[in-house]
Amino acid sequence: MHCWGDVIAPSSMGYRIRLLGQLLSRKFQERMESYGLTPFHWVVLCCLWQEDGLPTSTICERLTQVGGTLTGVLDRMEERGLVRRERDQQDRRVWRIWLSEEGERLRTILPPVAREIKDLCLQGIPEQDRTRLSEVLDRAIANLS
Repeated sequence: MHCWGDVIAPSSMGYRIRLLGQLLSRKFQERMESYGLTPFHWVVLCCLWQEDGLPTSTICERLTQVGGTLTGVLDRMEERGLVRRERDQQDRRVWRIWLSEEGERLRTILPPVAREIKDLCLQGIPEQDRTRLSEVLDRAIANLS
């Protein structure tokens, strides 16, 4: 099998991005487990911390997830007392997701955990390189979206 230089080899950009993503996910998941959460719970909480009472469909759009996947996550979050679901007053077909007191309480606890992992990942990388990396990743994502 022919290897196309840096396209398939372990030194390729795609391989290294995937590896970085796996390492970040693993580290983050380890930290979230101590709170009984998954990384998916984290991103749903982040959406609701930005805007509470979102319709399920809006959360799906923001997280680019299929509804069935999100429904199961929301079921578990509701069982854990992190969120509550209520029907929309204007459209009874729509479910809105609201933070519970516990979900709101985690707003002060979890972001520092995420920052700690980010800081560990970016240790020794100058601020201007961090900014540039973020811009490059955003551009690459936009190019493929």
